[in-house]
Amino acid sequence: MGKFKFIQTEVPGIVIVEPTVFGDDRGYFMETYHQQEFAAAGITDAFVQDNQSMSRKGVLRGLHFQKSNTQGKLVRVISGRVFDVGVDLRPGSPFFGRWAAAELTSENKRQLYVPQGFAHGFLVLSDIAEFTYKCTDLYTPTAEGGVRWNDPDIDIRWPMDIVPQLSEKDEQLPFLKNQEFSFFERWGF
Repeated sequence: MGKFKFIQTEVPGIVIVEPTVFGDDRGYFMETYHQQEFAAAGITDAFVQDNQSMSRKGVLRGLHFQKSNTQGKLVRVISGRVFDVGVDLRPGSPFFGRWAAAELTSENKRQLYVPQGFAHGFLVLSDIAEFTYKCTDLYTPTAEGGVRWNDPDIDIRWPMDIVPQLSEKDEQLPFLKNQEFSFFERWGF
């Protein structure tokens, strides 16, 4: 039996990853990544950068992507709870503009794999959340791109009853229909 369960979402490419957790009254142990098992599940990316962030309840980060040096991400929550989303932005993809999401918590220990060619964002549901992510390429500030979190053409059903807290930059992101995604054409749909 493998150490991970890989669950395909309704948007091909976005995968929920459930690790096997070994625990007893002393605590627990789990692997969060194993190259061979991920490759056997079709996730063959090489990860080159790890990041960690902390955000407060109601903070929404995203929807972000890079126009060059595109990044696939393997994300998880080490403390707290978030609603994590990936959106397909690959031109010609039959799933262009569609999204898939998972609730990631420190208790369920789930991860979400969001491949290159997708936007990524998350909403913090707990008082505080610490979030980690492995990236397949280095962050490049000049390559930043994004799509508005509340774009009606994407229609993400964020689980909230409050107005989210956004950065000034995220408040100004353009809508999907006002962007050109030719930089993602390499996926060949």
